Amino acid sequence: MDAVLFVGHGSKDPAGNEEVRQFVAGIANELAVPLVETCFLEFVQPDMYRGLDTCVQKGATRIVVIPIMLFSAGHAKIHIPAAIDEVREKYPLVEFIYGRPVGIHEEVLSILEARLEEVGVPAGSKPEEMAVLIVGRGSSDPDANSDLYKMARLFTERTGVKIVETGFMGVTFPLFDEGMERCLKLGARHVVVLPYFLFTGVLMKRMAEYLEEWTKREPDKQFTLAEYFGFHPLLKEVFKDRVEEAFQGRVRMNCDTCQYRLAAMEHIGHHHHHHHDHDHHHEHDHHHEHGHSHDHQHHHGHDHHHEHDHHHHDDDDHEHDHHHHPITLIRK
Repeated sequence: MDAVLFVGHGSKDPAGNEEVRQFVAGIANELAVPLVETCFLEFVQPDMYRGLDTCVQKGATRIVVIPIMLFSAGHAKIHIPAAIDEVREKYPLVEFIYGRPVGIHEEVLSILEARLEEVGVPAGSKPEEMAVLIVGRGSSDPDANSDLYKMARLFTERTGVKIVETGFMGVTFPLFDEGMERCLKLGARHVVVLPYFLFTGVLMKRMAEYLEEWTKREPDKQFTLAEYFGFHPLLKEVFKDRVEEAFQGRVRMNCDTCQYRLAAMEHIGHHHHHHHDHDHHHEHDHHHEHGHSHDHQHHHGHDHHHEHDHHHHDDDDHEHDHHHHPITLIRK
């Protein structure tokens, strides 16, 4: 029997976790798969191990694991594959297929365009004094951060909006305020903030507070916060695509610019351990079908010290910053 296990990040905000559950429940009815389950990496149960166990206990013999995440960073590249490795040993007769996060997807551009139109900017219009600030979570992985910049550029090309800047809520630069300053210095009198977030959470609420501060600071300017991706119908299509390509064996992960690889796995093993007391050699047998050899000898001169001094302004709410907040995946 086939099953799909969707893996949410997990949030300190219960509303965000509930939105993930509702989203999966909504997409389950549109998947031609008899079993669809939800689990989380942090802050809330069930965790990945319990989620995978549940699928097997309910009779699944082939399980597709789909990260409900925007880009491939530490979670998607290390923690989820490591959990699959362990559970694969526990259930050797079960096939596990690891799918992709959202990544670079055409429909995401359509979602961004729709969110812009919802706040009163008609499709195809190019207000001269308007800027769009696309705001992401921020990661210690340059690969993930660069993907946001790629999507921002694709958005620029598609919409023709002349001023499109990118900012992050933490971990890396430019931070939200820096992105806003760039928009204003380029002459914008109206800044529309497009959150590059799947669901609500602590950072979405903080973003709204930031915008209130900017409204007070610059009373002669207009600041508008658009909706996050949430329950836009096209988001379902994105994840349905990811499920379909996984079952069809067409998953290709982007590892050419990955800073992690084996050296990072060893780093994680020394500092995080995952409470599993075993070695994750991470030989990439997760059905990724990478378009390159991937023998992981790593004679490239990369030290992978992962010092990541990113001027972390947002303290404890950055669930994704592995240097400050080691992930603990506890098997129940």
